[in-house]
Amino acid sequence: MSGHGTPIPMTSHRADPLTGVAEVPGDKSISHRSLILGAMAVGETKITGLLEGDDVLDTAKAMQAFGAEVVNHGGGSWSVHGVGVGGFAEPDQVIDCGNSGTGVRLIMGCMATSPISVTFTGDASLNGRPMARVTDPLALFGAKSVGRSGGRLPMTIVGAAAPVPVRYEVPVPSAQVKSAVLLAGLNAPGKTVVIEKEATRDHSERMLAGFGAEISAEDTEEGRVITLTGQPELKPQVIAVPRDPSSAAFPVCAALITPGSDVLVPGIGLNPTRAGLFYTLQDMGADLTFENMREEGGEPVADLRAKYSPNMKGIEVPPERAASMIDEYPVLSVVASFATGKTMMAGVKELRVKESDRIDAMARGLRANGVMVDEGDDWWSVEGMGPEGVPGGATCESFLDHRIAMSFMVMGMGAQASVTVDDGNPITTSFPVFEPLMKQLGAKLESGGQ
Repeated sequence: MSGHGTPIPMTSHRADPLTGVAEVPGDKSISHRSLILGAMAVGETKITGLLEGDDVLDTAKAMQAFGAEVVNHGGGSWSVHGVGVGGFAEPDQVIDCGNSGTGVRLIMGCMATSPISVTFTGDASLNGRPMARVTDPLALFGAKSVGRSGGRLPMTIVGAAAPVPVRYEVPVPSAQVKSAVLLAGLNAPGKTVVIEKEATRDHSERMLAGFGAEISAEDTEEGRVITLTGQPELKPQVIAVPRDPSSAAFPVCAALITPGSDVLVPGIGLNPTRAGLFYTLQDMGADLTFENMREEGGEPVADLRAKYSPNMKGIEVPPERAASMIDEYPVLSVVASFATGKTMMAGVKELRVKESDRIDAMARGLRANGVMVDEGDDWWSVEGMGPEGVPGGATCESFLDHRIAMSFMVMGMGAQASVTVDDGNPITTSFPVFEPLMKQLGAKLESGGQ
């Protein structure tokens, strides 16, 4: 639904203990990249565990529009017959990326060094998000872009007919920007270099190496220097997508704040560039443990066990941890509401330009539910009210943002009174089984705002 259609309110009532096993969907970041790199390889890539949320399905449609054969075999099993690096055909229709900032920015990157023109659009939320952070470095390759004022969608990208390799220092920590530049560099001759002052999630580098690209990363005084040799022949892969740590955050955090809860969330990817939330929760005193630690598909994986944690304390979250948990700050702020003392979150200005201004969206909803919040341009703080101390009772605006909607649904499970969001539709973009999964654990969710 991606925020399209009639808004459907969703209400979360105070829950009995949450118990059982939460089988969360596949990792969204890896799902996007599996489809894109599969389309740029020569031959058939087989994928299991693909996240079948709206965001990823929109990326699958885009790869089909570029000429790849994308087949859904059911049950999260997909195959992609790729067209090779530089083999994209020009789509005969507009590419609609729905709500997905990751999807649109990565797709812009992968087509920017092919001699084709592509027009991109999305829903109201995506069409309000800044694209210059991607189109500026893509212009260095020779691509041209024309969009609405402020570098917003709808936008047409004219790919470079004779691309040149680039050396680019990413101005803000952003895996989307880094990945877009690396994907563009695949069809440019020579070596494309990306420099990160702060390391961000490294799924693109891991997967590019897995597909046979020549890529290296080195930590230097400049930062993390990633070098990619262009114009490889990518080899098709067999990919088992690990379960998404960003989705796991919701049942984990719900268990921590709901009295009597004990929830197991199996098979979660614990890539160090993604796992910051779980270490932060442990720092707060959460009863959260990693069981059966192992490696799958080159990624560290574990089963997470989360139990009700009435003794959590507010902390100062290390700013250098922000890139590894940027999508989890909304639900962290909910947990912080049930802790004792202040939780300070700094170095998080990237939250201002996500699907919504997530600091503003969460601050409004938390305050409406009786929680004290302070905020600045790149920081915010939450005054904890202790276990079972959050009043609740408010209706919050989701701002077409799936993570805002799910965070307030988690809050309602532990608050004194029910919490409602004005529109639960956006949840399907990343976590299409959120409602039935949480109900299976014991959550009391209702669509329609009853």
